[in-house]
Amino acid sequence: MRAERLVTKSGSWEDMRANFVWPRPANFNIAEQICERWARYEPDRRALTYLRPDGEIRDYTYIQLSRASSRLANALRARGVQRGDRCAVLLPQTPETVLTHLACYKLGAIVVPLFTLFGEDGLQFRLQNSGAKALITDMANLEKIMNIREQLPDLEVIYSIDERTGGTFGFWQELGKAKDQCEMADTTPDDPAFISYTSGTTGPPKGALHGHQVLLGHLPGVETHHNFLPQEGDCLWTPADWAWMGGLTNVMMPALNYGVPLIAHRMSKFDPEHAFWLMKKLKVRNTFLPPTALKLMRQAPEPENLNLRSVGSGGEALGTELLDWGQRVFGTTINEFYGQTECNLVLGNSYTAFEPRPGSTGKPVPGHEVAIIDGDGNVLPAGEVGEIAVRRPDPAMFLEYWRAPEKTAEKFRGDWMLTGDEGMMDEDGYFFFSSRSDDVITTFGYRVGPTEIEDCLTGHPSVTMAAVVGVPDPVRTEIIKAYVIADRADEALKKELILRVRERVSPHVAPREMVFVDSLPMTATGKIMRRELKLRG
Repeated sequence: MRAERLVTKSGSWEDMRANFVWPRPANFNIAEQICERWARYEPDRRALTYLRPDGEIRDYTYIQLSRASSRLANALRARGVQRGDRCAVLLPQTPETVLTHLACYKLGAIVVPLFTLFGEDGLQFRLQNSGAKALITDMANLEKIMNIREQLPDLEVIYSIDERTGGTFGFWQELGKAKDQCEMADTTPDDPAFISYTSGTTGPPKGALHGHQVLLGHLPGVETHHNFLPQEGDCLWTPADWAWMGGLTNVMMPALNYGVPLIAHRMSKFDPEHAFWLMKKLKVRNTFLPPTALKLMRQAPEPENLNLRSVGSGGEALGTELLDWGQRVFGTTINEFYGQTECNLVLGNSYTAFEPRPGSTGKPVPGHEVAIIDGDGNVLPAGEVGEIAVRRPDPAMFLEYWRAPEKTAEKFRGDWMLTGDEGMMDEDGYFFFSSRSDDVITTFGYRVGPTEIEDCLTGHPSVTMAAVVGVPDPVRTEIIKAYVIADRADEALKKELILRVRERVSPHVAPREMVFVDSLPMTATGKIMRRELKLRG
């Protein structure tokens, strides 16, 4: 069986956009698309390679995933899980995570991916809000769940994939009792598939409910920022957790969809040298590396003989120095892309299709309509700063916020979905992300985005990471304050960095205060929480 691309590589980028047509199937199920059809036609094709924590490497074929996920679907059904019920998965990158997604989609149930680093409060909020009926986890996370179980009246069934405690079921023991075939739920593209909770940088997390069509919505962006995936020898891996859109819909689902081997590995803490080793050992050809990972990898010894064909990154803008480093170390241009939990991968670069522009997050991906709008929802001309917005309908777009209709309504202005991000589009259609609208700094009458200053600071060889915020000032409205992680913390470096910004960016954006720190507050997806830094004053 051959995996067909949605984007035809023919002519210019504008031609690809003009000729693009979304598939419009009456029925669509993610499990059928990413597993069952392969299991029927190429049952022994390698689907997944799992690097276990003990170093053992195990391969899984599509027919193995199909049969095991059907067993799980039948086991869940026997425990009372029905279509529309929510089933949470609190696991790192493991085969059981894939099986849980597949089983739930077969049932028509709704998956709630949960990040293993969440504490009890974060888990309780998401499990309560989603009303999860079932949960699949492991012994490493089970204690947190048992400590809050009394506050979770909807949670009836808990499976553990390894050791278990009283009141829980053994994952593999349950599968051993069930049949390896099950009936697929008759779902449409708009039927709900999973709830992805926002990282909550500006208030309580909101559950973005996505339909089965979200897989289709991501494919053009995945194909293009991986320089027209799939190609012979492609193999996908990301250190990003599969609980987040970047890991789930940018990597895990698309890899299985295209028949491209997916690498799974639980990394409790990101280790750049281990990441380099893994990519070489397992012959990774395509990877999504969040900016935070790239910045840490830049501090590690440079590897030899990587065989990467494509590298994607998104979440925070990359600076010129980091892109140049990536070109040298990876042997390929890092394709930056843009999106968010509610509507992901709508802007992107594809250096084999058009020349990237420094500082740009790319152009609208085929199939997506993106614009810069003002406060009234009017599309702004090229060169003007406004809010990045995506026009609906769009298959990558969320259906609604779970149990929050008022928040859903606030997310739209007419047919434009508001991202909350400020940016600008130039005359040639390149988009430039400026900042979160609540990260904009107003100083001396100027509106300043932090990204350009941060890029300049992190371009210094002594700086690992930097975050810039505005703090109140009675005369200037706000002054610019920088928080910097560096290999030394002295007045000489501070003066050097401030001068660097004055000379390389502009004197009016040079930090007036600078603090050296050991770490920066991050969301679980690796984005800097500037809001928290602002509260520090």
